[in-house]
Amino acid sequence: MKPEDLARSLPPVLAPVLLGVEAFPGFAARVRFRREGALDVFRAIHDLGFTHLAMIGGIDWVDHREVIYTVWSDEARTYLLLSTDVPADDPRVESAVPVWPSANWHEREAWELVGITFDHHPDLRHLLTPDGYAFHPLLRSFKIHEPEELEVKTRHV
Repeated sequence: MKPEDLARSLPPVLAPVLLGVEAFPGFAARVRFRREGALDVFRAIHDLGFTHLAMIGGIDWVDHREVIYTVWSDEARTYLLLSTDVPADDPRVESAVPVWPSANWHEREAWELVGITFDHHPDLRHLLTPDGYAFHPLLRSFKIHEPEELEVKTRHV
């Protein structure tokens, strides 16, 4: 599947939210979209046969954050990359869980580590860090504290 074929396959109603469909090495294409149309884009991509969500990640570019989705099509035997930018002062996008239930844990991880909120997520809570942990360790603004004294215990077998 070529990027231009994918672009032609997307419903015309998505035109206002699509920012581009471009070649991306190792993928069928990269689809860039406005966050306001996220759920519509997810549904359209799913309807094109990309029924497996493999990964969601986030990148902190300081002035904004980027949310990246990797989806797979069994029929086309290829991956597709979806991406949207969210402002650093309002890092939120609609949850993909209604379309791809496997997004649940991926979104929890991106929220926890990069601080991206997924609106209408069914259970947005800590996955890797303790409950109540207020920091997002993969943000560039995250300051690493001085190492703490660790007591190393050895076990003799």
